[in-house]
Order: sequence, then structure tokens, then C-alpha cells
Amino acid sequence: MKNYTIIVAGGKGLRMNTNLPKQFIPVKGKPILMHTIEAFFRYDNSMQIVVVLPESDVAFWKELCATHSFSIQHEIAVGGETRFDSVQNGLKKITENGIVAIHDGVRPFVSRETIHRCFQTASETGNAIPAIELVDSIRKVENERNVAVNRTEYKLIQTPQVFDVTKVKTAYETASTENKSMFTDDASVFEFAGNTINLVEGNRENIKITTAFDLIIAEAMMKD
Repeated sequence: MKNYTIIVAGGKGLRMNTNLPKQFIPVKGKPILMHTIEAFFRYDNSMQIVVVLPESDVAFWKELCATHSFSIQHEIAVGGETRFDSVQNGLKKITENGIVAIHDGVRPFVSRETIHRCFQTASETGNAIPAIELVDSIRKVENERNVAVNRTEYKLIQTPQVFDVTKVKTAYETASTENKSMFTDDASVFEFAGNTINLVEGNRENIKITTAFDLIIAEAMMKD
């Protein structure tokens, strides 16, 4: 089956304290989003890549591509009011069945191994969600109280979240009449439609760059 990737890049950079959307912030000489696209292109240079951007950022992204001579072929889908809407718009660009990865535009450090595990498992079971173990102690806050919980019963969830195209399109159609803010990621949409989620091993370096501190970590990892 054909592989597809939808890269959702609708960040505003508010937690970075910058007017430049976080996906366009340069790391090692080029925007974070370009590094992210390259990670999937290196895995499968024949896959269809769809980048979802706010309409107001499309022209600027095209300028960046020209400036950096960025030639990896990709389609652009215009984002919606919510991430849910943006993913749906990206899915509309995929007209044939196959396996689709839905990934955050500011996760450039996803490993080839993680991508492979996700696509392989999704091709066998219909979906694959990368997850890693918690290393910190956690507590559950209930009203004015808080209690310790067993961290081994919880996972940190990453992207790419990978699905059978037909099944995830159906899931989004099923959930489209609900309160979209209740869905924190694509797995929660897929689960709402009655599907069982399959977790696979992610990679700890696969951070989501959302704060100034994350940017420092990203710069250090790029140097390595």
C-alpha cells in the first residue's frame, strides 16, 4: 500500500515569545518544518507529503522554500479553525487508500526506526501510535487534593500517529459533529469511533518544540 504523510504546522510561537510561527524558526540554518519534512522523505522518498498551514502563512512558506532551495515535493493544505479541522483538510488531499502518518510539524527528531515501526504496525493492524515511558513521578490532582499514581500505568504519546487511510477518514467523519476540543490528538478521534489503539515504541529524542527551552535542546541535538 502507498504511504502518505500529513504534517500539521499551525503553531503561532506564543510560548516562544516570538512573532515568527514556531515551525518557521531556524535551527541549524533552516526552518524546523523543513527538518521535519526531510525525516519522512529520508524514510520513503516516494510517499505523498501534505503540509497543512494556516492560509496566512502559505505565501511566507513558499518564500522560505525558495530562499533555502528546498525542493522536496509536497502539497499544501489550508488549515482550519482547530487542529481537528486542519487534519481533515489534509486528509482530503489523499484520494486513494493506503497508510497515512499524521505528524506535528515541530517534531523534527522522529527517528527512522520510529517511523518504520509505525508504518509497519499500521499496515498490519490499522493503526500505530508511538509512546514512551514516563521517567518522572506523577501525581493526580483532584479538586484541592493530589495523590500519587503509578507511572508504569501511563505513557507519553508522540507523533507520527499512523492509520489506514479509509479507517481514519471514517473516524474523522464520525467525530465531526462532536465538540472538537475534546480530541487531544488523532488517536483520540480514532478511539472515539470505536477503534482499539495500538501503541508502539517511540524515541525519546522525538520532542515537540514548543518553548524557548525546547529550542535550546533542539539546537544542541542538531549539533550532534
